Amino acid sequence: MKFNKVLESIKTYEAGKPIELVVREFGISPEEVVKLASNENPIGTSPAVAEVIRKNADKAHLYPDDSMFELKEVLSRKFSVEDENIIIGAGSDQVLEFISRALLNENESVLMSAVTFAMYEIYARQMGAKIVRTPSYEHKADEFLDAYNEYKPKIVYICTPNNPTGDATGKEEVLRIIEAIDNDTLVVVDGAYMEYAAAKDTKYAITPNDLLGYENVIYLGTFSKAYGLGGMRVGYGIAQRDLIKELYKMRPPFNITTLSLAAAIEAAKDNTFVKESIALHQEQIKRYETFARENGFTYIDSYTNFITYLFPDSMNSTDISDMLLKRGVIIRNLASYGMNAVRITIGTERQNDIFFKHFAEVIA
Repeated sequence: MKFNKVLESIKTYEAGKPIELVVREFGISPEEVVKLASNENPIGTSPAVAEVIRKNADKAHLYPDDSMFELKEVLSRKFSVEDENIIIGAGSDQVLEFISRALLNENESVLMSAVTFAMYEIYARQMGAKIVRTPSYEHKADEFLDAYNEYKPKIVYICTPNNPTGDATGKEEVLRIIEAIDNDTLVVVDGAYMEYAAAKDTKYAITPNDLLGYENVIYLGTFSKAYGLGGMRVGYGIAQRDLIKELYKMRPPFNITTLSLAAAIEAAKDNTFVKESIALHQEQIKRYETFARENGFTYIDSYTNFITYLFPDSMNSTDISDMLLKRGVIIRNLASYGMNAVRITIGTERQNDIFFKHFAEVIA
């Protein structure tokens, strides 16, 4: 069987290893496994959301409201935008897919930083587009604009805060990039971790309304991180209505589930849970920063719910990740990104206690 030749250049996205795999491979009980690899919310989901899911369980046989009117209404109030400015996806990943399918072909290119979310490249390559990267993992305006002027890409991806590194780009720097790009190039501002950045330093806070005046910019957000709905897969894009109207042509019907829709509506209302999640993160991440300083390696200042440890040549990220895995501690090795580094989701106090115990033994 012959497949589309563009598949030859695509590497499969590697998701964080599930707890079930570690249990099967190493014979460790599920209670002893600590998963700090996928940036999930360590305290789970809001009790109010869990209750809504239970109440709607008997509707699982029904398709959801395909207009998603109630969810859009909540997001409209939250971000001071109109319903027509919003598109809902099965995670913000699906909105990225809509964007690639709507704009790209083998004659186009996309621009992104040296190390960033892998799905930008994967979706672009599915459409046969070329990949252009800046020299740095940080989103430096000069580097982006130099590459933009040379290659004239169809899409520019700005991931802030950036995954998998954790650094963020200030709003002024982001707007500087946007304002230098013409309207035939779409700028995607991916704010999957924006709630954490906004809580840490307001100069990194970007809202959809900050960008709605630009006809060639879309803001992406998700319920998977601060809202604790990673397993429900709900994300959104916010842009001018003409852009959203075109992306709707890519959207299949009923693209999120009845339970996902109910959960997202309730989650969007629960600001208290989000604040509690961020407060836990801000408290516990200090332990990771102190540990790095005390053990002779560096970290990237994080504006997300994870931290990236950068190792010297005397340490190997793959060996460390493999040894931790055998002890039931799942983290994300960044060797596939060309970095001798690991990404660690900030867990609960108990999860972090277990991580530091095993990590100290491994690096010793």
